[in-house]
Amino acid sequence: MQTSFDQLVVVVASRGIGAKVTEHLVSRTRQLTAVSRSPAPFGRWVEADVSQEKGIEAIKKAVADTALNGLLYMGGTWETQAFTSEYAFEQCSDEDIAQVLSVNFITPILLVKSLLLSLRKSPNPKVILMGALSGLDNFPAREVANSASKFGLRGVVHALRDDRIAVTVMNPGNIAAPEVLSDLSEAGESDDHATPLFDLLSIIDCVLSLFRSTCTKEIQVPAMNARGA
Repeated sequence: MQTSFDQLVVVVASRGIGAKVTEHLVSRTRQLTAVSRSPAPFGRWVEADVSQEKGIEAIKKAVADTALNGLLYMGGTWETQAFTSEYAFEQCSDEDIAQVLSVNFITPILLVKSLLLSLRKSPNPKVILMGALSGLDNFPAREVANSASKFGLRGVVHALRDDRIAVTVMNPGNIAAPEVLSDLSEAGESDDHATPLFDLLSIIDCVLSLFRSTCTKEIQVPAMNARGA
């Protein structure tokens, strides 16, 4: 039996994984707030650039200090030319690096902090953050800012455990969203180099349904035939 919710917030919900997550959860949520810069196809859309202070304030205003069952941060960005043969750390601009660290690492911290009051009002609050395999120890990634930001999210999980809010970071490789499957096809790689989207949604369901006495800190989700498995 699937769990129902009074209120969830999904951040970066207009396309890709975030849009699929909102579509999956909206029918079971009395009020699902979908946050993004462009219109979100599911839920109550809140227009916000979460990398800006006013964007975080917009989300806090939308929640309005009511009980929040879950905050799901599905956002992520990476350096220009990341994951290509053209990537070179020394050629990354300072602005590019700062943006990646801000969106992937600093923004989730500030979001959780801004919504702590509402999360603590829930009988079983959950926070799910989108990490990556590149944030794991000794993973052979070349993208410095992206890897550092995802590695940092793991520290967030461990540091917040005393707040009685279950915080989980999911560390996937490629997820079989349409954009990713298109990229794999162009690279001549098969679909089995990406984890099925259904499986990621199932993991989210599991985490959201756990009792408050249980905290699953990190979940690694590599595709069986991809790097990191």
